[in-house]
Amino acid sequence: MPDVSIICGSSSDEEIAKKAWEVLKGYEISYDYQVISAHRDPDRLDEHISASDARVFICIAGLAAALPGVVASKTKKPVIGVPVSGKLMGGLDALLSIVQMPKGVPVACVGVDNGENAAHLAARILGIGSG
Repeated sequence: MPDVSIICGSSSDEEIAKKAWEVLKGYEISYDYQVISAHRDPDRLDEHISASDARVFICIAGLAAALPGVVASKTKKPVIGVPVSGKLMGGLDALLSIVQMPKGVPVACVGVDNGENAAHLAARILGIGSG
């Protein structure tokens, strides 16, 4: 039973996920890692969200960055979005997509490509860490 579920929208985002799971390891926080696209595999995403015992979701996505919002729409657990830098807009498109969620569907957002801060925020949400 992981405390945190890290979900990437694409396998190309794995380097950012690694940043997050290294920090989680430092806190001794259990996690799982999934690559599930909100657009290409919505049924599998639904299954993962509903079956997960994780207390926090970290969702890493670029471009339209729908993944964090879709996850937040399907759970009451905290969701942290990590926008991924892109070739055209440097991640600004993903950042704006993640922070512009409708009322009632909150997603916390960290900086572009900042998997480390997503993990630190997850630790704080879980009440783990120093002082």
